[in-house]
Order: sequence, then C-alpha cells, then structure tokens
Amino acid sequence: MEAEPSIPSSSSSLWGQVSKFKTMAIEAYKKKPIPYWILIVLSIVAMLVAFPASSLLSRVYYANGGQSKWIISWVAVAGWPLTALILFPTYFACKTFPTPLNWKLTLSYIFLGFLSAADNLMYAYAYAYLPASTAALVASSSLVFSALFGYALVKNKLNASIINAIVVITAGMTIIALDSSSDRYDYVTESQYIMGYVWDILGSALHGLIFALSELVFVKLLERRSFHVVLEQQVMVSLFAFVFTTIGVIVSNDFQQMASEATTFKGGKSAYYLVLIWSAITFQLGVLGGTAVLFLASTVLAGVLNAVRTPITSIAAVILLHDPMSGFKILSLVITFWGFGSYIYGSSMGGKSS
Repeated sequence: MEAEPSIPSSSSSLWGQVSKFKTMAIEAYKKKPIPYWILIVLSIVAMLVAFPASSLLSRVYYANGGQSKWIISWVAVAGWPLTALILFPTYFACKTFPTPLNWKLTLSYIFLGFLSAADNLMYAYAYAYLPASTAALVASSSLVFSALFGYALVKNKLNASIINAIVVITAGMTIIALDSSSDRYDYVTESQYIMGYVWDILGSALHGLIFALSELVFVKLLERRSFHVVLEQQVMVSLFAFVFTTIGVIVSNDFQQMASEATTFKGGKSAYYLVLIWSAITFQLGVLGGTAVLFLASTVLAGVLNAVRTPITSIAAVILLHDPMSGFKILSLVITFWGFGSYIYGSSMGGKSS
C-alpha cells in the first residue's frame, strides 16, 4: 500500500510563514547600513508623533481662548525654513545643484502655494468647531479625493480594492455626520458644527487635489523624483503659502490681536506662544518624516503610517483632551481603518503589476 501524503497542520503552516517573514526581514536588514535604519525609525516616529501633535495643538489653541483662523493656518507654514535647512545639506551630500526654475515651474509653485494656504485655512475652521478626534476622522477622507483626482489628472489606476476603500471611508464620514449631536461642544452652535464639518470635507478635497497636482508637476515639468527635488517643491510651495497666509493675517489685523489673545489665553502668554511655536515645528517635522519614508521605503509604508495616524490622533484626543467618543464614532474609526487597509492593499497590488 502506498503511504498517504502527510497534510501539514495549520500551526506548522503558520510557523512556517512566520519563519519565512523573519528570514526576509533579516535579509532586508542586512542589505541596508545601520544609519539607513536609524533614519527610517526617526522618520516613522516623526510621522506618527509630529502630525497628531500638530492636530492636537490646533485644538488646544481654540479650547484655551484662541479665536483666529488665520493665525493657525499661518502657523502651519511658518516653519518652512526648517525644511529649507534640511534641503541645503542634501545638495552637498548628493553632489547636485538646485533645480533651475522656469516660468511654468514657478507658476505651478505659486498656484500650489495659494491652494495650500486655502487648505490650511479650511482645516483651521474645522478644528475651531470640531473635536480633534472628529476632525481627524473627517480629514481622512482626503485619501478618497487623492485617489479620485489622481485618476482624473495623473491617470492613476483604480482597482476594486481602492474603489472599496472610497466607498467604506465615505460611509465612515456619513456615520459621523448622522451622529453630530454626540460630540458637539456646548459653546459651539449647531450651525458652527455643520460649518466645521463642511470646511473639513472641503479641506480634505483640496488636499487631495494638491496631492494630485504635485504629482502632475513631477510628471510633466520635473520629469524626475528624488529626495532633494521633493524637498525643493515642499520649500517653494510652503514659502508661497506663507506669503499668501501672511497677507491674510495682515489684512485681517490678526497680528495685532495676538497680543490680546495671549493675555486672555488659559495658561498665560508663555503657554500661548509655546502652542504656536510647537504647532509650527511639529507640522514641519511631520512633513519631513513623510517625505523621508516615501523615498527611503515606499509609498505603501507611507500609506500604512497615514492610516495608523488617524486612530492615533483620535485616541490621543480622547485621552489628552477628553474628547467625547460615542459608539458611532468608534464604528466610524473602525470602518475608516478598514478603508485605509483596503486602499493600501489596492495600491500595493497596482505597484506590483506596474
């Protein structure tokens, strides 16, 4: 009689997959020097800590007496010299020269800077009227708009997983809208809450458009994508956004109002200025971390970290700022995380096929 073939048990099969993954991880680790991994870890920490911290600080500003939307949008780009300080050494390290500017590239930077300034202003309105946990969940819809605008402008492919992510994340946003009465602050009127929700959606849509247009600039004008080129674009766009936002702050006389806001701010003047300074620093650190992850690792890892960032911001807002967390918001958080996972899977499959 012939011996029947042995069927591996599920436990041994699982152990085999774990061992295979362990071997792959060790091989990947050996292929890169230790400084590379140190930079990767620092970049990941920057994304997962700096971006949520910047969002929470915006909410802290409004919760403790701040009123100006222009100031918060100005703070988001006021830290652009930090990115410039990182950019200049890359020219010496990579032995390259700055990308020459022509009128098309300059106009694209000016236009993107204007859109970025408008985007930051919309998000400022969102954080003025919404809890930080809610604003972060609604802002995650920018992934939907990035996919749609990327498909329309850059001809990025949409597969079943990405379409599923768009539907799921949209459902999560709808759940929050239907449960708006559970997390509205007492001092925020219903019309203000609705306005904050609408501005958050519009800001997310504009953010997705900016992402697609930035990719279009690389494809049509720069025709290359390296670390220092992306930093150049970030510096130039942030610079023009800073100029546009500064004009808005001056016209609205909000610079003069900063002194009065500082005196009435809970915690005093020092707390007021520390909130603004750290808001500027954390936002730029998050941008630098995201750029480094994108080019040192992959867009898939950057997408994973962006997905993880949303629940981190929401949970941190509940713990640190005592944001209300209803059952509907928890459901929306789970659905959104599921949508991110579907999008990441679809993006990774598209990358492999291409």
